[in-house]
Amino acid sequence: MNIREYLKTNTLIFDGAMGTYYAQLEKKPLVKCEMANIHDEEAILRIHHEYIRAGCMAIKTNTFGANVTCLDCPFEGVEEVIRKGYELARRAVAGSGVYLFADIGPIPFRDNENLFAEYQKIADLFLDLGAVNFLFETFSSAEYLAQIAAYIKEKSPQAFIITEFAVSPDGYTRQGNSGFQIFEELSGENSIDAIGFNCISGPYHLLQLAKKLEAKDKFVSIMPNAGYPTVIDNRTFFENNAGYFADQMLEMAKEGIAILGGCCGTAPEFIRKTAAKIKSLSLPEPAVKRIKITEGKPAAQAENPLMEKIRQGEKIIAVELDPPANTDIDFLMRSAQKLQENKVDAITIADCPIARARVDSSLLACKLKKELGVTPIPHMTCRDRNINATKALLLGLNIEGVNNVLVVTGDPIPSAQRDEVKARSNFNSAILANYIRTLNENTFARPFTIYGALNVNARNFEAQLKHARKKIENGVSVFLTQPILTKKALENLQEASRVLPAKILGGILPIVSYKNACFMNNEISGIDVSPEIMDLYENASKEQARNLAVDISTRMVREISAYVDGYYLITPFQRLDIVTDILENMLQSQAG
Repeated sequence: MNIREYLKTNTLIFDGAMGTYYAQLEKKPLVKCEMANIHDEEAILRIHHEYIRAGCMAIKTNTFGANVTCLDCPFEGVEEVIRKGYELARRAVAGSGVYLFADIGPIPFRDNENLFAEYQKIADLFLDLGAVNFLFETFSSAEYLAQIAAYIKEKSPQAFIITEFAVSPDGYTRQGNSGFQIFEELSGENSIDAIGFNCISGPYHLLQLAKKLEAKDKFVSIMPNAGYPTVIDNRTFFENNAGYFADQMLEMAKEGIAILGGCCGTAPEFIRKTAAKIKSLSLPEPAVKRIKITEGKPAAQAENPLMEKIRQGEKIIAVELDPPANTDIDFLMRSAQKLQENKVDAITIADCPIARARVDSSLLACKLKKELGVTPIPHMTCRDRNINATKALLLGLNIEGVNNVLVVTGDPIPSAQRDEVKARSNFNSAILANYIRTLNENTFARPFTIYGALNVNARNFEAQLKHARKKIENGVSVFLTQPILTKKALENLQEASRVLPAKILGGILPIVSYKNACFMNNEISGIDVSPEIMDLYENASKEQARNLAVDISTRMVREISAYVDGYYLITPFQRLDIVTDILENMLQSQAG
């Protein structure tokens, strides 16, 4: 029977997990279960047969991670894995009436590389093997999916294509994308037949998401994990809760979810009990649904004074203060108060700069806001937090009235410490910006203004501009530049001002000595000091160097003025006296 006809009156039940079940069964399982298609094919064939006997009506090829990055091999090796995987699955379904789906997982992101060509090669291979049904599962974004689905349908109009996204219990992917918004985005794509969620979350939480759907247009596919895992002796285990899993799947079917199956931790018993529960369920109407977003953004809105000032054509001034490495914050608080007296509009607070632990930037931002009435811009790195910790911090900031944040990927952990200190990032600054933008739309009463970093000292500034445009697409509206201390940096700033549809705060960093200039030129990524400035400092006394710091910074403020919407002053070595002198010169210039 045609799969579309089948779905008019039946729930299509898929198989369960391959990777976790294979690891559970075998005494010495291969680390990459896709390689078992070649080296342990009887085990893979046996698992396919177990799921079919359990009552599923669709199975997936054991090819989820079959790409050159995940298998760490040339495409010739990937091709062998896919050919064997498809052959084994075809043998398993022969004569059973069970539908066969080519399983394609996400190819890990590679910087500045278009991955469509590799998806295309994988799709072409499956099409050559005779595949007509495709499952794209566990994706974190919609990138490439509409394009590759259209490509498949052009070659095989009868193809049936499912796209599934791995979402947390609150409906967000690992990259911070809203599963609801992805669904809405792809709902208009005629090449995609079904959209849904899988992995990360257990059946209860995906059932709650399912309840936010209403009938229209697309089939929905949901394949939860068995539940939530525990780790024992460095191995991951899922509790055997097949009965509970089946109960939740029945509720999903009652909600009209057309396609159901299992992901990590599920086994044939889960599918057997699910199939038995759903067998008696009648579906008088086609089980097609679409997302109905029931949660809305709170009605209360608040103006952002910084952005309002920029919109009125005024140049704002932000000054960066480093948080202390201990609990003594007297200097920071006194400095913030002094800067406020000097008409500074905002104070930015670095987030564990150079990957060294310091007082949390967000907590300091709340303290400055509450005790001094200062407008803070805390930096938020991707390096130290996963998506849950990031959301929790953003919620707290928003409650405290802090609604400006600078998103940065963060300095890498020094190599000597990586065995002891691990980064916890699962996104970069552009992805984090998109996550905050999404939360602005449906969660925050006081939306965040999202700031980003722009490296005007980048050797390949075209690549930097391309990355900046991506950040703008994802919600960044203001850029803070790296310090401008060379002619080339000034030229790059001029170009950015001309082509980027965003506001720019020009970076000003006073240099305090020749040694300081040498250190920045050689040790600090993203900062360049011109030879002309280096020469001025080479034989300067301490007092001369201080005067140079003020004079050069003041001159740079004048030179960049026509190309920026404000200034971003970085306080060097707690030398607030230098910064206040620069501010005084700026005020005198404005008054003149």
